[in-house]
Amino acid sequence: MAASIKPLAGVRVADFTWIGAGSFTTKLLADFGADVIKIESATRLDTLRDGAPFKDGIRGVNRSGYFADRNTSKRSVTIDMKRPEGQALARKLIARSDVVANNFTPGTMEKFGLGYDAVRAIREDIVYVSMSMQGSSGPEYKYLGYGLTIGALTSMQYLSGLPDRQPAGTGTNFPDHIPNPCHAAFAILAALHHRRRTGQGQYIDIAQTEPTISLLGPAVMQWTANGEVSERRGNQHVAGAPHGVFPCAGEDRWIAVSAIEPAAWRGLVQVLGLSDLAGDDRLSHADVRWERRQEIGAAIANATRSWDADRLMEALQNVGVAAGVVRDAAAIVTRDPQLQARHHWVRLQHPEMGESIYNAPAFRMSDVEIGPYSPAPLLGQHTEEVCRDVLDMTGDEIAAMTEAGVLR
Repeated sequence: MAASIKPLAGVRVADFTWIGAGSFTTKLLADFGADVIKIESATRLDTLRDGAPFKDGIRGVNRSGYFADRNTSKRSVTIDMKRPEGQALARKLIARSDVVANNFTPGTMEKFGLGYDAVRAIREDIVYVSMSMQGSSGPEYKYLGYGLTIGALTSMQYLSGLPDRQPAGTGTNFPDHIPNPCHAAFAILAALHHRRRTGQGQYIDIAQTEPTISLLGPAVMQWTANGEVSERRGNQHVAGAPHGVFPCAGEDRWIAVSAIEPAAWRGLVQVLGLSDLAGDDRLSHADVRWERRQEIGAAIANATRSWDADRLMEALQNVGVAAGVVRDAAAIVTRDPQLQARHHWVRLQHPEMGESIYNAPAFRMSDVEIGPYSPAPLLGQHTEEVCRDVLDMTGDEIAAMTEAGVLR
């Protein structure tokens, strides 16, 4: 293995993103070797720098675990973008970059003189990424939004929860963590590949609602094919039963079980000793089990209560039943043998927080080195370094810009 090789070595990103989806997009690039330079300002912080949880419960711009997880392997520079001199430095950085990324409401980059047309005039082959909630056109393109809002607009909120309760959502800004950053990173890689073949840059206009809609295939098909609106079902699955979460021995211990296929159903009743259900031939059909799902669920719950969750998961998996322990964060980090075997958790030494834990990428590659390579940067940690090594500024120029408040 050539350990020195990084997949995106040589690619530089001028990163104007903040908060969740945008920062995660550029983190993906940074963790694969791109030189991602995060443009920040001490006068208007990235909201995540002030987002809990904080290391040791001590609030600070460099102590947010949320920010740290979204910004590994990056460099941070502080530039006052409201100043003409700061905008000039940003343009100089863009001239030396391959990608410019932002996830502001449309019109914000234009206020800094850094809309696509202006940036393309600086570097014609630039890959320019804009990640607003609704895209750059349409009647709602200027609407402000976050993961919660996106989940509501795309029906994710409507479909999440129990039938007789209000929409519950996903408990987190799910669009920020999976569909939007992954789609955006894929688009950037495709644009870079296109540029390598043709020499042409790209304007990538991402409406964050649209990648989220891609998760709702069954609900969309139910409406378009049958004219029916899908409703909240909790953990239930219309394909059959059982499909849900059941209690185990101990306080707040649970297991998720899906045994819709005939073989899985037989394995489940065998392990749990549900002889009454096993002897009912009608229950060999998934649609019958769906109709009797309340009765079946109660019988399963009564049987699982006496089982240790981990032992039950192993027993069910051994007979071909999809089963998984409902784990909390402590268990995932300290007691999940699969994650430990795959070396998922990466520990890096942060300048202020000390040793911190990070996720490795969700896949492994055989012949390249994959990050994260370094912890999230301190606010402005690399300002002098980037000004000197990337922007070719002298020490006196850096000092003068710092004294004038442009670099802050």
